[in-house]
Amino acid sequence: MFLGHFAVALATKRAAPKVSLGTLFAACQLPDLLWPPLVLVGAERVRIDPGNTPFTPLDFQSYPWSHSLALNLLWAVLAGAGYLAMRRDRGAAVWVGLVALSHWVLDWVSHRPDLPLWPGGPKVGLGLWYSVPATLLVEAGLFALGVGMYLTATRARDRTGQYALWSLVALLAVIYAGSVLGPPPPSVHAIVVVGLALWLLVAWAAWADRHREARAAAS
Repeated sequence: MFLGHFAVALATKRAAPKVSLGTLFAACQLPDLLWPPLVLVGAERVRIDPGNTPFTPLDFQSYPWSHSLALNLLWAVLAGAGYLAMRRDRGAAVWVGLVALSHWVLDWVSHRPDLPLWPGGPKVGLGLWYSVPATLLVEAGLFALGVGMYLTATRARDRTGQYALWSLVALLAVIYAGSVLGPPPPSVHAIVVVGLALWLLVAWAAWADRHREARAAAS
């Protein structure tokens, strides 16, 4: 899942208005941000296998450290604890941790049974990716809902607050469309490079959010 993760981050802004959207983007993508360096050093493995599922050509052979349930629980706790240490806001820290944990839940829904419960443990996955129409419907619906909830929770402080947000939304949609309609990645190295580029989306979200404010505060 791709858009669904960002949808959770956008929607959470209503519950945790003080948390930067950049922080929420980092939390919702935390396993995927950890994954590329682990692939690069050989700790985790992926191969390009067109037809692995109808939706994605990637075969996630091994990713116990970034994507197992046990480690995702750990990353979620660390994310929440880190936010608490920096901001001293317990309620917001809980939301950051929950957003981080939501990554595994959405992956469990979408992946075939390749997500380990713990390193070396049994693998699970409900297999939404076996149906392209269902995947598109679920992801597009979640994303539309997330954007809508973010818009009801915030308002632009200036023109940058409008353009930065809508350009981010458009970019996410274009990236998703490219992954659905485009050819398989040319190499594992290219996958790693694209994965590392996710940090740019985190920075973009933080920039857009700095130019917006909570509607309750504005009123």
